[in-house]
Amino acid sequence: MRRIGRTAFEAARLRSGRVCSVEKANVLDVSELWRSVIIELHASEYPDIELSHMYVDNAAMQLIRNPRQFDVIVTGNLFGDILSDEASMLTGSIGMLPSASIGEKFAMYEPIHGSAPDIAGQNKANPLATILSVAMMLRFSLDRADLADKVEQAVDNTLDAGVRTVDLAFGGAASVSCSAMGDAVCAALEELA
Repeated sequence: MRRIGRTAFEAARLRSGRVCSVEKANVLDVSELWRSVIIELHASEYPDIELSHMYVDNAAMQLIRNPRQFDVIVTGNLFGDILSDEASMLTGSIGMLPSASIGEKFAMYEPIHGSAPDIAGQNKANPLATILSVAMMLRFSLDRADLADKVEQAVDNTLDAGVRTVDLAFGGAASVSCSAMGDAVCAALEELA
C-alpha cells in the first residue's frame, strides 16, 4: 500500500498536487487499513500534497457528475478497474485511456482495455490509448516530460482535426482504420518536431 501511495503522491507532484484516495472504509476492514496507511504516508512524506478521501460509490458518482474535481486517484485494484472503465466513457471510448503499473524498479504501460479479441486482425482498434501509454512512459519512467507533452499534443491535434476510429465516430461520422489513426498521429507529431 505504501508503494502504491508513494507512486500516487509522486505523480501528483508532477501534476496539480492533489490526490484523492478512494476506498470503502465505512464497510470494509481492508479499506480502513488502506485509509490509515495513506494518511500516515501523507503526513510523514508528502505534506505538500493535498489529500482527500472518498468512498468508492460516491467516487463513481462524482466521476460522472464533476470529473474535473479529480487529478490523481489512488485506490486498490478492484475499485481502480471499475473506475477506470467508467472514466473511459467520459472520453467517448475505452480506447482512449492509457494506464501504468509502476513498481519500484520496473513499470508496464498499456491501455486500460484488454486485447479486444472480437476485432483482432481487422485493423479497427483505436490505438490512442497505446500511444498515450507511451507518453506516460516518457513522463514517468524516462523523465522526458517534453516528449510526453509532444505526444499528447499530437493526439489532441489529430482529434481536433476530426480524425476518428470507429469507436469515436458517432452519428454516422466517417472513421479511419487503426493504422490510419496511427499514421495521422505520427504526421501530427512530425509537425510538432
